[in-house]
Amino acid sequence: MLLIDNQSYAQKNPVDYVATMIGTAPSATESAKAHSEAGSELKGQTIPAVGVPNGMTQWTPQTRATETKCIAPFYYNDNKFQGFRGTHWLNGSCVQDYGSLTIMPLSGELVTDPELRASTFSRDKEQSTPDHYGVWLQDHQVNAEVAALARTAMMRFKFESGEESFLVIEPNSDEGEGFVEVLRERGEIVGYNPVHRIYQGAGQPAGISGYFVIKFDQKFMQSGTWLGDTITPMGRVLTGKGKRERLGAYVGFGDEKQTVTVRIGTSFTSIEGARANLEKELGTRTIEAVRKLSQEAWNEALGKVEVNGSEDDKALFYSALYRTKLSPRLFSDVDGSYPSFAGGTPVQKAEGFDYYCDFSMWDTFRAAMPLEILLEPKRAGDMVQSLVKKAEQGGWMPIFPCWNHYTAAMVGDHALSVIADAYAKNVRNFDVNSAYTSLRKNAFEVNTNWKSYEAGQGRRALKSYLQYGYVPLEDSVWQAFHKREQVSRTLEYAYDDFCLSTLAASLGKKEDADQLRNRALNYRNVIDPATGYARGRHADGRWIANFDPFAKRVSFITEGSPAQYTWFVPQDIAGLQKVMGGEKQFINKLDTLFNQGHYWHGNEPNHQIAYLYAFAGQPWKTQQWTRTIIRSEYDTSVGGLSGNEDGGQMSAWLAFSMMGFYPVAPGTDQYVLGSPVFSEMSVVTGKNKKFTVAARGVSDTARYIQSATLNGKPFTRTYITHGELLKGGTLVLQMGDKPNKQWGTQAADLPFSLSR
Repeated sequence: MLLIDNQSYAQKNPVDYVATMIGTAPSATESAKAHSEAGSELKGQTIPAVGVPNGMTQWTPQTRATETKCIAPFYYNDNKFQGFRGTHWLNGSCVQDYGSLTIMPLSGELVTDPELRASTFSRDKEQSTPDHYGVWLQDHQVNAEVAALARTAMMRFKFESGEESFLVIEPNSDEGEGFVEVLRERGEIVGYNPVHRIYQGAGQPAGISGYFVIKFDQKFMQSGTWLGDTITPMGRVLTGKGKRERLGAYVGFGDEKQTVTVRIGTSFTSIEGARANLEKELGTRTIEAVRKLSQEAWNEALGKVEVNGSEDDKALFYSALYRTKLSPRLFSDVDGSYPSFAGGTPVQKAEGFDYYCDFSMWDTFRAAMPLEILLEPKRAGDMVQSLVKKAEQGGWMPIFPCWNHYTAAMVGDHALSVIADAYAKNVRNFDVNSAYTSLRKNAFEVNTNWKSYEAGQGRRALKSYLQYGYVPLEDSVWQAFHKREQVSRTLEYAYDDFCLSTLAASLGKKEDADQLRNRALNYRNVIDPATGYARGRHADGRWIANFDPFAKRVSFITEGSPAQYTWFVPQDIAGLQKVMGGEKQFINKLDTLFNQGHYWHGNEPNHQIAYLYAFAGQPWKTQQWTRTIIRSEYDTSVGGLSGNEDGGQMSAWLAFSMMGFYPVAPGTDQYVLGSPVFSEMSVVTGKNKKFTVAARGVSDTARYIQSATLNGKPFTRTYITHGELLKGGTLVLQMGDKPNKQWGTQAADLPFSLSR
């Protein structure tokens, strides 16, 4: 039996390990409960998405009928199924779904209200994988399933009750602005759901819609439209009047036990675009063929990393890797068409690249985008080129582009980080000169057009930042969704300026590079030497009074405490040590953060902190704490995330950390070593090339590096480079249950710091 079990394990593909429900229930971790204030902060906010990596439209069971901010379409603890939703929910976020539609099977009475039509279901009769979701709907006696590709999907409904069979179609417009049309002669329903902005321009039309074409393989016995509680038999066309009424269409197939197959195309350009996507991408494939293609796409993507370890750890790892690949989302049609950024018209054509949107930039620049650059450099280049095109079409490089528009959500200017990081890691399939022009504009030019600035164009508070070298407390940054947060902005701008300096230097723009490199030291202006912590500062240089570095929320910090944000100086950790008074004080403050429970893994500015011991000669504490975080902040339960997934960043931290290294400072080519979970892990870095990390004797107790070799030669550095990964080779780590406090402690072993 043991031999049989081992053989069955060996036959598993990466996609077979993915648990799609992780993060769909509230977290129960101690740090989440201690630091979260808003109820949404306790939730992973993930969905069991069906489709392919970075697909345009993902499909999920719907338990919440809304496109309201911070409400995901699915929560595990809900007990009613309202339909299959074609969703554009930003994975693990607290934003909004948009341009979505829902398809629900019914038997017996035709009911359109999503809560009244909903059916109970049993988890025992539910199958959820990245390539398929199936469920038995008890109230309607229907077996429902869906499989999907990038822009298209197939559904199959087996009606078992012998009562009248219906499908209800609803464009989920919270404003009541949806459109549906029943084309009986074609066996189709078409429509769209207009998209509206939040943050900057809240409530304004985004200039785009989610379009759909739905084809049925069975003849309509009846059909019509519905508005609120009013059903119109034989109704053909219905356009919402913006009165927040629900609306949609329906079709009926008679009262026989039967199977109905549905084919759906989606697009952001037009109904014709959705139909073309349906015909070209899906064609005449069966649902089994669609599922097979989806499986292959996931196995290819997840298979870029091969791991040897326990079955539980494989499930933890591949599930995390899956969640990093749900955004950014593909936005262009099969023929390359996509709506112009920040307005929708005219329709553009992506030549030689795929166009992407929904960049949760404040979160994902840290690890999710670097992971994409490492594992999928071609796709990462397409994503960067998409940012370039947004800047060309909108006039400014976007800060947090979602729903194909400006938002200025969160703080920072992290397109600088993402694009500089891609270039530093040899990604070249984007227009770097156009990119630099737009990035430089963000960094050097104050947007004096108040209307476009208010709408999200231009770096927030840049005038103050350039004048003082920091954003003073007197600048409330009122033209932003996140107001004030001046110290966090300063720290992040200093890092972003560093990233642009590396790109400028690579392009031979010495004057810019020198100026930006000096600006990268602006972090010093908001770290109080007297306390060693990040602290609010007035325009006249005075520090804010009544200062508590451990206060969980203060106005000049983004979603956290000064003690947490102090460590966001990834470009110059050696310099930060000097401001704090030296290496000893630096270590003491790190120890205080972790030992006294001030660390909050659920908020992204904390994510690099455990790796900072390696910059101060104590890499063994990095090895200790990264393993502790892996085991205490993540698991494979439905509540297995300790905070919002945030576009894949929570899971990217886990994926990198389980692999054994982490990009502390994107924009450089270095990854800081931690404590790998797997006895062996290989990254596919090119044709017939792999980089392997072999951790000999590793376990949760044997988490400490005793010695190392790289390609057979002694290795004492606490970092590896992107170039070393691309060349391929083997890093062998001898692990033990007691720290080796001499390994990796010499000056030559430490990672990059700007002022070292």
